[in-house]
Amino acid sequence: MNNFLFAAAENDAIPKCKAGGMGDVVRDVPRQISEKGDRAHVVTPSYGRLHQNGTFRTNLNFQLRGVTYTAEIYEVPPKKIYENIHHYVIHHPEIEAGGIAHIYHDDPEEPFYTDAIKYFIFCTAVAEAIKQGVFGEIDVVHLHDWHSSLLLFLREYVKDYELLKPIRFVYSIHNLAIQGIRPFQDNYASLLNWFPTVDLDYKKLQDYRYTDCVNLMAVGIRLADAVHTVSPSYKDDVMKPSKPPEFIGGEGLELDLQQADKEGRLFGILNGCNYKNINKEQKGNIYRNTIKALFQWLQEESKKYKADFLAHTGEKIMEYISNGKPNFIACSVARLTEQKFYFFKRSPEAFIQILEKLEAKGGIFMLLGTGAPEYEELFRKISYEHKNFIFTNGQSESLIDSMYQECDLYFMPSLFEPCGISQMLAMRNGNPCLVHYTGGLRDTVDHLESGFAFDGDSYDEKIANMLNVFDQVLSIYDTDKARWKKIQQTAKRKRFTWKKSVDQYYKDLYKL
Repeated sequence: MNNFLFAAAENDAIPKCKAGGMGDVVRDVPRQISEKGDRAHVVTPSYGRLHQNGTFRTNLNFQLRGVTYTAEIYEVPPKKIYENIHHYVIHHPEIEAGGIAHIYHDDPEEPFYTDAIKYFIFCTAVAEAIKQGVFGEIDVVHLHDWHSSLLLFLREYVKDYELLKPIRFVYSIHNLAIQGIRPFQDNYASLLNWFPTVDLDYKKLQDYRYTDCVNLMAVGIRLADAVHTVSPSYKDDVMKPSKPPEFIGGEGLELDLQQADKEGRLFGILNGCNYKNINKEQKGNIYRNTIKALFQWLQEESKKYKADFLAHTGEKIMEYISNGKPNFIACSVARLTEQKFYFFKRSPEAFIQILEKLEAKGGIFMLLGTGAPEYEELFRKISYEHKNFIFTNGQSESLIDSMYQECDLYFMPSLFEPCGISQMLAMRNGNPCLVHYTGGLRDTVDHLESGFAFDGDSYDEKIANMLNVFDQVLSIYDTDKARWKKIQQTAKRKRFTWKKSVDQYYKDLYKL
């Protein structure tokens, strides 16, 4: 039996430990490993809260900043029990919950200041737990994004953890744009403040642009035995330099990724999607679930500042409850960020044209999400001005389920997309997607076969093509029902299974 350890910032197999797609992957891959008859241990930080219903396992003592730190490791109950999977969290008072999903901190003055501190402590505690045999004898350690890459630094440079060297270390990139850059020294959240006795190889650790800083994303790429991007097309993208906004590629790390590829260490393997035990909302509940979510948010203290807007959204929805459903529903569910909605933020007039095209057909656009304040403000403004734009500015699992089930078209105009799960969830329900032809969206949506895609050599061309393809969508929906049905059926038949992905992990990443 092979024994795996997953170390990550998120794990959606336990409650309240997810901010994005990484949480889904860290939930699903161990389940697939368990189905193969192997064993997996998954460890995340506790963020001062996740250990509270756990079982204390042991204290972990280790050296940081020239003093002895003591962290505690707890085994915690998962949402669903699988054979041979154990979930742990590491608790230390300095590993605090941030404002983003009660996980990450946003330090606009000094990026990654607080997060670097908590992940320095977390990774050293994990190394100590491996050393103490908490997880048994480990064959493979699978790390996710910069938050856990420090384990590779400890393995390479810290004498206490030389016993990590024979273990195979795999590093998955979920979001290359977030790199965990911190100074080498002269700062509380600097590498040498936490590891004052380590003889650093600056060249091997430094950021290309800020040479007095460590780049923890680069550390993962440079020091792992295998590096993994979450789709084959994203692997191709990241080996080329970024030219924003036309193209988002290697984000300054393309040379490291090209080198990893030359050394046979870089693999692009598509994330999977879950096709069994799906939490299904009943069809026909989309407006009821919107109203339910709005009432829930109206009672939350943190949402009081947008109470007027939530009431305005409720008023719009009531029209569809009383006057019957619209002729066409386009929808999007996403965090409101540059990655997901750059095209709408830079060209709101293009989004307004889409709303006008829908209005002419008696259609609506539903958008659910929270995120960057300037994106929330833009969408709230457009909602007040356009009655067929329903913007639910919050988070609700049951409403999200309803949107994936009941929309006619799922809209995903991501600027870049390492893999994307939303398009898979929409397709699983037989709903075609309209996507920007980038990264994992290229690997999952085929234009005019299982959905619709737009691209272009320049920004203006992309916007023009987005509008043209939207016209094409409405035209096929209106005038060629047989073709529309065929696209729906092809989308529904597509299978991006974790079994297929994890079989490839075993062959290429884990070498088992």
